[in-house]
Amino acid sequence: MRSPTYLYTDPVYEPDPNRYDGRMKYRRSGRSGLLLPEVSLGLWHNFGDESSYTTMREILHTAFDAGITVFDCANNYGPYYGAAERNLGRILHTDFAHHRDELIITTKAGYDMWPGPYGDHGSRKYLMASIDQSLQRLGLDYVDIFYHHHPDPDTPLEETMGALADIVHSGKALYAGISNYDARQSLEAARMLHEMHVPFVINQVRYNIFDRHIEADGLLQAARTAGFGITTFSPLDQGLLTDRYLHGIPADSRIGRDPRYINKSALTDQRMKQIRELNDLAASRGQTLAEMSLAWLLHDQAITSVLVGASRPSQIRDDVKALKNTSFSDDELKRIDEIAPAKPQEK
Repeated sequence: MRSPTYLYTDPVYEPDPNRYDGRMKYRRSGRSGLLLPEVSLGLWHNFGDESSYTTMREILHTAFDAGITVFDCANNYGPYYGAAERNLGRILHTDFAHHRDELIITTKAGYDMWPGPYGDHGSRKYLMASIDQSLQRLGLDYVDIFYHHHPDPDTPLEETMGALADIVHSGKALYAGISNYDARQSLEAARMLHEMHVPFVINQVRYNIFDRHIEADGLLQAARTAGFGITTFSPLDQGLLTDRYLHGIPADSRIGRDPRYINKSALTDQRMKQIRELNDLAASRGQTLAEMSLAWLLHDQAITSVLVGASRPSQIRDDVKALKNTSFSDDELKRIDEIAPAKPQEK
């Protein structure tokens, strides 16, 4: 596939030569041969056409300098649809052309992308068209992982997994992934892909201290059983698991102004009490609440990588600080369970 031609005049980016000095650790994705960084960078927010292109570049530079090798996208990330892939593709071409083999570029299809009956869900028609469009926007011959973004109850799973298999067998993706699949669906998808000799490596799901549904669902155990990895998104619950709202809603908050962010109604008295208690526990560990929240996810070896977003480079540097201490005492884990139970307490 011919890569797009981009005009570029700024100095060439030179990555930090010490980016693999041990600050970033890498975990095997399930029983595959693929190693992923404990922190990955997601492009859901802040990589659309309304964001600063200069800041996008700085965020990607900072991430790679810190040893983050996964840049995660989807066909409809923006705004507007396709914008995040186009912007990522442009920066890959101008800044990372000599480092492609050090990077894991991932993208997804499964949600609304274009009008009509073939621009959504999990049909072979949609997925085969989506991978071609994504590669064109990214300016790449292949992505490292191609995900089906969410289960489609109206399309046979055999059809969706068959499309992923053909995409991998064609060389347009090196590995197959799924996202937002529960334990039962994941095990069935893993079985089908194994029978088709497709390297299925990861399920990307929402998971954090406040949203622990995959524990009750059994997905963590399913990942261990079937030998696939877990990447978590929304690790900070859209900012709730930080100190950002400890003293009210900041003036620059997007609460209530952007549907991709939390609603003001999420800041209940009970939730604020939990945030304060978790913040106190984090302080006793010498961490910020955000650092502890990321570290808590990584204390479980079933979690391969934690997907973070960033609106500025300093957030990347702050997130990586969590890796300094991902160990928890039994008392600390018990205290987190008391503050934010995996299952709601019965009245």
